[in-house]
Amino acid sequence: MSETANIELNCEGLNCPLPILKTKKAIDSLNSGEILKMTATDPGSVNDMASWAKRTGHELVSHTEASNVHTFMIRKK
Repeated sequence: MSETANIELNCEGLNCPLPILKTKKAIDSLNSGEILKMTATDPGSVNDMASWAKRTGHELVSHTEASNVHTFMIRKK
């Protein structure tokens, strides 16, 4: 990934809605333009993060998946 995260959030092992709630709290601590790297194992987080980013205006820079771990890079609006 070309983007560098300002902070990282591990939500592995958590199920909806906890990854979204923890992501919101982490994003709130960032300045505009900074990036959060969030990892999750809940397959539902893929759709949840895309919907949440669209709804809140934050940019879902990338999503990758390896060994059942989803990695999201989210830029604060």
